[in-house]
Amino acid sequence: MTKYELALVVNAKIEDDARTEVVEKVKAMITEAGATITKVDEWGKKRLAYEIQKMNEGFYYFIQFDAETAVPAELEAKLRIMEPVLRFLVVKQDA
Repeated sequence: MTKYELALVVNAKIEDDARTEVVEKVKAMITEAGATITKVDEWGKKRLAYEIQKMNEGFYYFIQFDAETAVPAELEAKLRIMEPVLRFLVVKQDA
């Protein structure tokens, strides 16, 4: 298993319950792919470096997980079509 980290920026204009639901859905996608979540770090609402979809703020989440090498591509394909997700990035962590 390889260690990965998902940086996730969620729309700040949606309700708290909807935002929590989006994060839970992403965590479920990770575990359904056979990965193990090791840490979830919520940074809260932050100002974006540049405007995305006419928004200046977003909620930042960092999810660390252990997975096989095919999981990040599968996860990115699913995240790409999720409307409340403004930006995401999956990176491989150093050992």
